[in-house]
Amino acid sequence: MSTEGIMANFSTFVLSVGHSAKIGLGLIENPESKKTEKNLSLAQYNIDLLSLLKDKTKNNLTAEEDQLLNQIITDLQMKFVQIK
Repeated sequence: MSTEGIMANFSTFVLSVGHSAKIGLGLIENPESKKTEKNLSLAQYNIDLLSLLKDKTKNNLTAEEDQLLNQIITDLQMKFVQIK
C-alpha cells in the first residue's frame, strides 16, 4: 500500500484507525486477505483505541477534530452493537 501523497495528521490517523475497526466489523474488505471477514476483537480494540485517544486529547483538539473523532466513535459503537 502506497502512502505517497497522504498527509499525516490527526484526522488521517483517526480515519485510519476507524478504517481498521470497519475491517474488523466485516464492513469492508481486508486488504491483506481480499476478503470481508469479521474480527470483533480487532474492531473492539480499535474502537477502544479511539476512545482512549478521545480521553487523552480532551480540550486539546480543534472543533473539527473533536467532531470527527466523536462522530467516528459513535458510528463504530453503534455498528459494533448491531453486528454483535
